Amino acid sequence: MDILLLHSAFGLRPAVQAAAERLRVAGHEVHVPDLFDGRTAETVEDGMRITEEIGRDELLRRAVQAAAPHSDKGLVYAGLSLGAAISQNLALADEKARGLLLLHGTSDIAENAAVDDLPVQLHVADPDPFETADWLNSWYLQMRRAGADVEIFQYPGAGHLFTDPDLPDYDAEATTEAWSVALAFLESL
Repeated sequence: MDILLLHSAFGLRPAVQAAAERLRVAGHEVHVPDLFDGRTAETVEDGMRITEEIGRDELLRRAVQAAAPHSDKGLVYAGLSLGAAISQNLALADEKARGLLLLHGTSDIAENAAVDDLPVQLHVADPDPFETADWLNSWYLQMRRAGADVEIFQYPGAGHLFTDPDLPDYDAEATTEAWSVALAFLESL
């Protein structure tokens, strides 16, 4: 399975490379573009500043450019937080998308979004300051209305980016569980 894995607002950090390696060990071909051109952030605020400096439209353009050489094969789009939001936009626009794996984030959904039973799996903290319960309910209904086959997994007490061992949000137990469920999801595609 070809997977495009997009990083969070912290940039292409060791945790993203470790996630890619975990997917490779499971037999997947993983593409990990650096949407920040080598920049990384130490705090959420720094990451948001980099995101704003580059601009969301430019980040999306970079992600499309990274996906283009692989999308004819049918990609699984995956991402962490900001990368999840961008991955969601790409998957909903790619009729050949084979799946969508979201860790720590979602995005708004265009009213005219339509997919044909796109398998989608979301892993989020509970509670998550960026993915509130009201938002997740709305997001789930909108994704189902668009035609996606959605599963949501929540991890009580975990921090927002709970799979990154270099951040205070890290939760080893939630990480192990999330990756176990995610790898089974990918195997089923």
